[in-house]
Amino acid sequence: MSHTIQAAVLHDHHQPFVIEDVQLEDPRPDEVLVKIVAAGVCHTDLGVRAGHIPFPLPGVLGHEGAGIVERVGSSVTSVKPGDQVLLSFTSCGECRNCTTGHPAYCVTFLPRNLLGGRRTDGSTAITQNGAELNSHFFAQSSFATFVLADERGVTRVSDTADLSLLAPLGCGIQTGAGAVLNILQPEAGSSIVVFGAGAVGLSAVMAARLTGATEIIAVDLVESRLDLAREVGATRVINSRDIDIVQTLLDLTDGIGVNYALDTTGNVGVLRSAIMALAPLGTAGSIGAPPAGSTVDVDVMFLLNGRSLVGITEGDSTPQLFLPALVKLIEQGRFPLDKLIRTFEFAQINEAADAIVDGSVLKPVLLFS
Repeated sequence: MSHTIQAAVLHDHHQPFVIEDVQLEDPRPDEVLVKIVAAGVCHTDLGVRAGHIPFPLPGVLGHEGAGIVERVGSSVTSVKPGDQVLLSFTSCGECRNCTTGHPAYCVTFLPRNLLGGRRTDGSTAITQNGAELNSHFFAQSSFATFVLADERGVTRVSDTADLSLLAPLGCGIQTGAGAVLNILQPEAGSSIVVFGAGAVGLSAVMAARLTGATEIIAVDLVESRLDLAREVGATRVINSRDIDIVQTLLDLTDGIGVNYALDTTGNVGVLRSAIMALAPLGTAGSIGAPPAGSTVDVDVMFLLNGRSLVGITEGDSTPQLFLPALVKLIEQGRFPLDKLIRTFEFAQINEAADAIVDGSVLKPVLLFS
């Protein structure tokens, strides 16, 4: 049986989202039907619209959903109707990476979340006038009033949690915070530089403030973002527009380099700078996703002093463990996520998308009335 809902359908690349009636199936045994209360808008959604990410269209995007459980499939045990939940990525739960606590590196992550537009059996949960629509984007497609989410991507939060604030935790925020807290893990007295002061980069800065790092450097081209970076935890900010950023960072560290560097921009030139600014035994993390086939020119000899580069997906997070921890930090006032967010009504989804593109808003969140 199907139910009529509203969804923001993307019919083709470079086109606006159009809110239309569509039909949504009942939940399967491992699925959760969620009434969406709020959903973050992410650069990944806009990457699909721009044609940079090969998700099939027409389809329904959205992957930072938050809402209230309406129904659960027969095998679902972690949530029940009435629970407030955050939605994140899914995983198989069976491969070596999943079973060792790294579901973000599930061997079938891409088809399950980003590229397929279908469940693993090839079906889609959403149709329109009898025609199938691609969905299951990060196992949710949360640009809709109701979604079917995989249980493995669902995290329960308290009944009093502010979903309009917490919705973005499901992707971008956990990616930036997790890159620092789960992967780089700066130790006492260390230095870290974050390239890009967008929502992901500032999440990394806020996370770094929770570690023993004593030098937290934010690099960007926009002064207002650098001001915000200082407000949320950066000890130093640098506008790299007209300077040699690598030399600047070396000068700040007595020629040694930084212990940790994180690129959130997806610009391969910036990533190379992050690597070249490393001290011996330093680690650079790459979050930003440039077009497929992009390469970075690095002298291998430079790496032999123990320098390393690590690629990062979803902050190497297990959402059901990491998201509740972030929620507590937010509630304690130690992770000021509210400073990054501006809300829009669901009907304003194209305005929200434009605000990301023109840089006027760091993290738009759609509200569903």
